Amino acid sequence: MTARGLLLAAGAGSRMGRPKALVDGWLAHGAATLLDGGCSGVTVVLGAAVDDALALLPAGPVDHVVAEDWAEGMSASLRVGLSLLSGTDAEAAVVLLVDLPDVGPPVVSRLLAGGAGHGTLARAAYAGKPGHPVLLGRDHWDGVVATARGDEGARAYLAAHDVALVECGDLATGEDVDRPLA
Repeated sequence: MTARGLLLAAGAGSRMGRPKALVDGWLAHGAATLLDGGCSGVTVVLGAAVDDALALLPAGPVDHVVAEDWAEGMSASLRVGLSLLSGTDAEAAVVLLVDLPDVGPPVVSRLLAGGAGHGTLARAAYAGKPGHPVLLGRDHWDGVVATARGDEGARAYLAAHDVALVECGDLATGEDVDRPLA
């Protein structure tokens, strides 16, 4: 099994007041979460303030791609990231949002524990509520790319398919941070 991490960090963070990729430590945390959780490498999708964000990318098996149409929403990042991964040998992608600072490697490990083959479709759940990260087997990438629109990412695709929920509420809240921390 080869699962590659896909860290979505392209948005402007309008409610945050700056791109979330520039929040101190979030890029490094997201990449470490994916790597330490069992991914073979990480692709970070950047967009807003790309030059500043590049300076914050962590070392290691981490690369990046720029979503030129990042202002369209999360779907633009997801489409660009999955399209890039299509040129790799990855069997699955673990999609994580950069603004989930309490989600750590144990969540990714638990998500991957069920297997990550070409047909896998699973996502972390917190107290039964679906969240991130999402595990997308390669067989689903084209369908996700074809249906991803606006700021909903893969929501429509996931709603139309049987998705295994992996409860992780004992490990994290899975809540995104949209406003500056006090």
